[in-house]
Amino acid sequence: MKKVSFLLLVISIFLTSCSGVKKAQNALHSGNYDQSINIALEKLKGSKNKKSNQEYIIILEEAFLKAVERDEKRLKTLQLDGNPAYSKEIFDIYNYLDRRQEKIRPLLPLWIAARGKNASFQFRDYVAESQDAKNRLTTYLYSNAITLLATNVKENARQAHRDLSELNRINPNYRNVSQLLDEAHFKGTDFVFVKLINDSHVAVPRRLEEDLLNFNSYDLGNFWTVYHTTLDKNIKYDIDMLIRFVDIKVSPEQLKERIVIKEKEVKDGFVYVYDSKGNVKKDSLGNDIKKDKYKTVRSEILEIKQFKAANVTAKVDFFDRNTNQLINSFPITSEFIFEHHFATFKGDRRALEPPYLDWINLKFVPFPSSEQMIYDTGEDLKQKIKAVIKRQKY
Repeated sequence: MKKVSFLLLVISIFLTSCSGVKKAQNALHSGNYDQSINIALEKLKGSKNKKSNQEYIIILEEAFLKAVERDEKRLKTLQLDGNPAYSKEIFDIYNYLDRRQEKIRPLLPLWIAARGKNASFQFRDYVAESQDAKNRLTTYLYSNAITLLATNVKENARQAHRDLSELNRINPNYRNVSQLLDEAHFKGTDFVFVKLINDSHVAVPRRLEEDLLNFNSYDLGNFWTVYHTTLDKNIKYDIDMLIRFVDIKVSPEQLKERIVIKEKEVKDGFVYVYDSKGNVKKDSLGNDIKKDKYKTVRSEILEIKQFKAANVTAKVDFFDRNTNQLINSFPITSEFIFEHHFATFKGDRRALEPPYLDWINLKFVPFPSSEQMIYDTGEDLKQKIKAVIKRQKY
């Protein structure tokens, strides 16, 4: 049994090893050189001298050579073209070339037994070329951002912000990039003025208005959209967002009663068990045999339900401030229900079951005011307004 288990383990290890080599070879032959390199490196870490890992060393050597050849050929093409827009790709390629070398360097030397010598990896120092590419990319990103910002077009300002963010990443604190980022953000932002209008002819609680207009609590997280509920004369707004109350209904306070009869079989002592001769039966130990006696108990319950509901119908309209055209309109509704149960009973308490067992311990509670009911629709309204805002694209 132990021999069989050992044999299965050996076969499993062999198949796993073959599978890894096959994956690395397939990646190499399909042009995914870095994938092939990563597979080989993962296998060689900590066990580069294992005889079974020789194939990975050969694959690593070939994949590295081909990856470098491909990248340097692409570099030559881009540099001959001379288009500054290729600056980022050139800079990235130099970084790839350097990082690839540094991943392999800790494992060197790698011995190939079949050749009787170490695998060959021609490493280069890319520091000067990488620095030159970084300088060219810095110049391109900066000048391109300046050009884009001068157009005063929102989408161009957003692209300028992306360029400046990239510039800030590779070359922190370069010139006035920090101020330009602020300018790009401002010019690329959609400014939305939010107003609440009540067409329902029912007073909206002041607290509800304040809650709905508190956009800090909406957690929208949109970098390119800012909502104001107070006009700022220094800002040219792009969108008007109108939250309009169309109808508000609050039901009368309702008190509904109904009588419920409950019956239940309950244990009520015991009786002796008799045989055919009228004698009390005995068990194997000589004890009298008894059985439970049941009776039906009854209770009359007066169930009282307090009920009141508030319904709010509203809509959210978006208008383009430049054309005064309606962009979109979203109807929303919200309901808040107050419901309270309590009960009294006559008869046997044992007949009661939930929820009546709870309700008999409760009493009448004051109804909430209509103003409070309207206010209590607020949380649901906010969630629906938030969903509308997330759906709306500017």
